[in-house]
This record gives sequence, C-alpha cells and structure tokens, in this order.
Amino acid sequence: MKLIYSPSSPFARKVVVVLHETGQLEDVEIQNVTTTPLDPSPDVKSSNPLAKIPALERNDGPALYDSRVICAYLDERAGGRLYGGWDSKVLEATADGIMDAAVLMSYEKRLRPEEKQWDSWLDAQRSKVLGGCAALNARWMSHLQGPLDIGQIAVACALAYVDFRHPETNWRQGNEALADWFAEFESRPAMQATKPPAA
Repeated sequence: MKLIYSPSSPFARKVVVVLHETGQLEDVEIQNVTTTPLDPSPDVKSSNPLAKIPALERNDGPALYDSRVICAYLDERAGGRLYGGWDSKVLEATADGIMDAAVLMSYEKRLRPEEKQWDSWLDAQRSKVLGGCAALNARWMSHLQGPLDIGQIAVACALAYVDFRHPETNWRQGNEALADWFAEFESRPAMQATKPPAA
C-alpha cells in the first residue's frame, strides 16, 4: 500500500500515528507530496478526486481517502481495537473539526495575500478551535484518560497542529486538564516519530 502524505497535515499525521500504534508502518510506503488547494499535487489528484490528503492506495481495491475512512480501514485490518463505540467517533469528529478550523486559518494566513486576509474569518475559526478545546476539557477527560482509541489519537494530532501553526491561540488557558493530558500523550513514541518539520 502507499500513503499519499504531507508531514505538516494533521489529518495525514493521524493516519501515520495509527500505523505506528497498530504495528502496520512496514506495510505502507509513505509518499511525501507538496500540495495546496491552489496547486494540488498530481499524485494527490490521481488518488483522490477531491485533491486532498491523505489518500491510501491499495493493491486490492480503489484508493481510500479522508483520514477517518483510512483510519477505520487500518484499524479493522489490525484487528479493530481503536474504535470503542460512538464516544470514540464523536471525539474523532470533534478533533477533526478543530483540525479543519486550524487548517483554514493556515490557508488564510499562508495562501491569501495579506491585504486580502479576513480577520473576522480568522476569529470565527479560532472560536471553533477554542470551543472544541473547552468541550474536550469539560466533557471528555475521563474518556481521554482511558484505553487508547482513535479519539485520543485525533485529539492529540489536532492540538499538536494548533501548537505547530497557531501557538498564539493559547488553547491551554482554562483547559488545564486537557493541557496536562496532551503533555503526557505527546510523549508517546508514535507522536514523537511523527512530529512535523519546523514551520
């Protein structure tokens, strides 16, 4: 199999963390691509008609895309231990929403000319990030502190991406329990092995 990937993508990182945690890293060739919404890589477009990463090319079927689909496939392939019911899926969806908002902030700041950047749009996305973090801190800490699942992996990748691209967001303020959990989870070998390069 081949994973079409960029090390700075939190969605792609989530897939690679799953590969590490399920012992499947050696089964997948990881192809690093440079791609943006304005200039998508041909390799991405050939694997995903939406021209988004990650995408997983398989030998026995069409390519899979969307990190949730890929992670569920890899989990099932490894025996199915990361999806522990609806709570795991809600946590993954919350984390993916944080990633979505943070990536949109990155696009606004990195791809749009400075004179055309929309402050209200950035504020709205930042509000989604902070709202997601507040909900995690208030509602989900007991789950995050439980056995490893896809929700934890997704949340950790989302928070790491916010730190990577938007440290000024200061998501830790008022979310001390979440911050403490993340500091511990971030030390896992799979997280350390998948750190993005310096911005």
